[in-house]
Amino acid sequence: MTANWQRAADVAQQITESWQQPGAPGGAMVLFDAHQIHSTHCAGLADLAQQTPFSADSVVRFASITKHLFAALVTGPGRRYLKLDDALAQHLPQLSGANGQITVGQALDMSSGLPDVRETLSLLGLSVYNATRADDLLDFIAREGELNYAPGSEISYTNTGYRLVEEALKAKGVLFNDLLQQYICDPLDINLIAPESWFDIVPGLVPGYWQNGAQWQLSSAGLHLSASGSVTGSLNHLTRWLQSLLADSGPGAGVLQRLSAPRNLNDGRTSGYGLGITSSTLGSQTLFGHGGSHAGYKSYFLLHPELKIGVALVANREDVTTSESVLRVMAALLNRALPEKGHDLTPGLYVAQDAADWLEIKGVTATWLGAGETLWRDDVHGTAVSLSSTFPMRLRHDGAAIVGEIGHAARRFVPVQADLASLDNLQGRWFAPQWRSELVIEGDSLIMGIGPAAIRARLQSLGNNRLLATAQDGPWEKSFAIAREGDTLRLLLNRSRVVTFTR
Repeated sequence: MTANWQRAADVAQQITESWQQPGAPGGAMVLFDAHQIHSTHCAGLADLAQQTPFSADSVVRFASITKHLFAALVTGPGRRYLKLDDALAQHLPQLSGANGQITVGQALDMSSGLPDVRETLSLLGLSVYNATRADDLLDFIAREGELNYAPGSEISYTNTGYRLVEEALKAKGVLFNDLLQQYICDPLDINLIAPESWFDIVPGLVPGYWQNGAQWQLSSAGLHLSASGSVTGSLNHLTRWLQSLLADSGPGAGVLQRLSAPRNLNDGRTSGYGLGITSSTLGSQTLFGHGGSHAGYKSYFLLHPELKIGVALVANREDVTTSESVLRVMAALLNRALPEKGHDLTPGLYVAQDAADWLEIKGVTATWLGAGETLWRDDVHGTAVSLSSTFPMRLRHDGAAIVGEIGHAARRFVPVQADLASLDNLQGRWFAPQWRSELVIEGDSLIMGIGPAAIRARLQSLGNNRLLATAQDGPWEKSFAIAREGDTLRLLLNRSRVVTFTR
């Protein structure tokens, strides 16, 4: 097979040109093989205040693309400090709950059940802007030892595993940024940095932006960054590292093979998530990659190791559809057609019969417990599927119900039967005393947080003592379920299902 560089470049140019708006941020896309860059496509501004254009040398936050870099180091030079089969409690004895029995491998392959720290904090009333420190977060995780689900029973994206493995290395005096410089940056002569916080000075870093409906706004986030998403750098320098992966040489030698080695669930099925890297197929072609999303920053890369070709994208604007954009370019590069976007599911709001899981079908998107994915037709199996290894879905109708799998776990949803009693039964003040947090439900509104910084959510009934709450949290709309169990409320997001409040 010969790569169609011109066709792919035309698609990349079309995508990046859509960012070329007056006074708007932008991004860059690069098409490359193991030895050279075939084309670079840039558009928009790197800095709206300075009016500087975005280029492939603009320094951005890679966000979760960081994960494959960290996993490469953990499974390479980090092997002298910890092994994939080690329980986290062997290295972090303060993890005395169920989370301490998670293995390093499970912490990195998204099968752990570890609640995502950021999502958990948001359910306690902390905004995306609230600043937190690494040691305080480790103490928080140690005290909240419950898991979202039994380890190995499903795949659900969480950043917490990467944070904990980084803390395990740190407890031995080994810092992620030091490993990054010694084993990746110095050999390749590239400049990638892993700052601890959003507020650390990173030379050349361009701002990230989000659109509030009227104008572009500067982005920020308070959460300590961790190895789940801390690395900064330019697209050109990221590409040099990705080329070493494709060439299977230098610091990239053996890395793709280690990271993409099959990871199995408890039932023996292989998941599409390895160690910091996803596996997906386009027709008969196998691709490896990962995406990243921080407030105001987007990133994605896809590699075809057999043909030694790749596509990578970074942007400093919140509205970029990274995975679909890169997939479109890769499809053009391989002369392949994408499946048809869409489904035959009836639009509407659905809920599990005996749990608080909720599902919304709207347009071409399926949203489960607040996280959405585009659906594509799988006419062979008569289902609607996501093309995401981090959020796999396969759904179809069974009468009025929707059945299938989400995260490789069986699900069944029925149309919501709203009732007034669900809202009435949850009125009043509720407390999470361990974390000194309070929420108040008044009418069809929920309030959590302090004074003018309080987060307000609108409520709607899901029936049977269950509510759906929708609030704005910085650049993002957040929707979470609330389920009453006696005198306890459980709050549930896709990535965090452990927060409870009591009367």
